[in-house]
Amino acid sequence: MESHLMLGFPCLVVVLLAVSSCAQLSVAVDDVVISPSPAPGEADADFIRASCSSATLYPELCFATLARYADSIGNDRGLLARAAIFVSLSRAKHVAAYVSREAKSGSDDSQAVSALRDCVSSFGDAMEQMRGSLKQMKEIETAGRTSGGQSVRFWASNVQTWMSAALTNQDTCTDGFEEVDEGPLKAEVGRRVGLAKKLTSNALALINTYVNDELSP
Repeated sequence: MESHLMLGFPCLVVVLLAVSSCAQLSVAVDDVVISPSPAPGEADADFIRASCSSATLYPELCFATLARYADSIGNDRGLLARAAIFVSLSRAKHVAAYVSREAKSGSDDSQAVSALRDCVSSFGDAMEQMRGSLKQMKEIETAGRTSGGQSVRFWASNVQTWMSAALTNQDTCTDGFEEVDEGPLKAEVGRRVGLAKKLTSNALALINTYVNDELSP
């Protein structure tokens, strides 16, 4: 019987300038429940802070988006990596919805519309890769630690490959806007996609740390 792993994506007004609404993400992944902590324990929060600082390119953003799950994550690098993937997927869903709406807005700028449609496709691919990564993390967490060996390394390699590919797909979206005229739309897409890329970068970094520290032979 599957239960749901719940991650609320908070409105972080100061840090996440591009976040305009809150979202609740629920996916039937495994039997671990990660939920927001009203007041995370100091030791658990310190673990997340230290992990973000040592591994990621955007440690403040990393800590701001993951600290509220500190009590559920504890000192588990696997849960921390999985939570980071969920946060990244949640933001990617918001960006995908935004570019999809803009692509259908009836703009006269054919180049911008074309770039937006490419973004819809790129973020669709990125989200599938993130979902695949979450499923593979389930395999690692539920069976990998007991089966060991080649299976663990294969699953871990899949997660690293797919999250790297997700980041590349997000890059593809912004690359498509290079020839689009400067203006509010281009700036807004850049801001929203930029945040999504930072979150995916952080998730990938935490995954790599988890794999290198705990799953490597």
